Amino acid sequence: MTPDDLRASIPALDESVYLNTGAHGPSPQRVVDRATQFLEYHEYDSPAADGPYPTAFDAYEEVREDVAAFLGAETDEIALTQSTTDGINRIGTTLDWEPGDVVVRTDLEHPAGILPWRRLERDGVEVRVVESEDGRLDVDQYAEEVSGADLVCFSAVTWNYGTRLPVRELTDIARDAGALSVVDAVQAIGQFPVDVHEWGADVVAGAGHKWLLGPWGAGFLYVERDVAESLQPHAVGYRGVREPTSDTMEFEPGAKRFEIGTTSPAPHVALREAFQVADEIGLERTERHIADLTTRFVDEIPDERLVSPPEPESGLVSFRVDDPGETVEQLADDGIVVRTIPEPNAVRASFHTFNDESDVDTLLAGLEDNWWQGRQGDQR
Repeated sequence: MTPDDLRASIPALDESVYLNTGAHGPSPQRVVDRATQFLEYHEYDSPAADGPYPTAFDAYEEVREDVAAFLGAETDEIALTQSTTDGINRIGTTLDWEPGDVVVRTDLEHPAGILPWRRLERDGVEVRVVESEDGRLDVDQYAEEVSGADLVCFSAVTWNYGTRLPVRELTDIARDAGALSVVDAVQAIGQFPVDVHEWGADVVAGAGHKWLLGPWGAGFLYVERDVAESLQPHAVGYRGVREPTSDTMEFEPGAKRFEIGTTSPAPHVALREAFQVADEIGLERTERHIADLTTRFVDEIPDERLVSPPEPESGLVSFRVDDPGETVEQLADDGIVVRTIPEPNAVRASFHTFNDESDVDTLLAGLEDNWWQGRQGDQR
């Protein structure tokens, strides 16, 4: 499959220049068809055939195998969730927190990596925030904050700057400090190859509805095998225990213990098709394609307007305009979809495999007045 083939397979692109994959990746038709086909079988045919529960449970296991293969994990290290936020919360609510315990996060986190820990602050847990500069962390400062911490949460790719954080270095520091490392990987998975074992993380949370171009509701959680076995979830359901009707509660081995109850398998079945699409394009090819487009865009942005690195590290590029909200609305009127971000106050464009050079040029043309407004004597 070529990038042009992918573009042609996504109905949402028929009448728009879509540059907002960092928020939501529009699905190819075949991905949605896969979900629809499964849902129809599950509701129409399985009740009188294999049964809805066996059908669903077989689907869960097939999805678990595919997620593991895509992330370089073992099958028993994968739990199926609804979203990145859901996955982070399943870990956060599992630990037995006491007043004085310490969580460390960065100031680069999406609310998914902020709100669960803010809730713990009400119960006396200390939350330390590692400050950044232009999307970068001072590793020495990070190490100082992590000292004595119980858990560390950070993003592999920052949602506001598009910078890649040094995941392995940060997880090693956390491990040396005796802290559990939780990585928000939703902006990384689908942009470039990810091997969670190489990252050395204890926990990695992600979802399929961004760079994987899957539907909402297909989240996943990697939990390193020994870490999973050491944890006993507080939220418990029949999918997370060996014998739901037994008088003694024995958790499922590995990460599966973090699964709770009845959810539709359809989004996760569609995620399997999204993995297939990503494989047909090739993640290395995707990474190169994104790099070409973001470089083309960044090279035309005035230096003082650029928020993201001048040498792009991901498909996320943020830039300053005089009025971000108004600019996004004006671009939307012209069929160009981007978004605002709150910190820093800016506009963010996302470039994926289905985008091409014409999308970059259309966005630049739509932004031209924003770049040069107020400059005197500029001949551009």
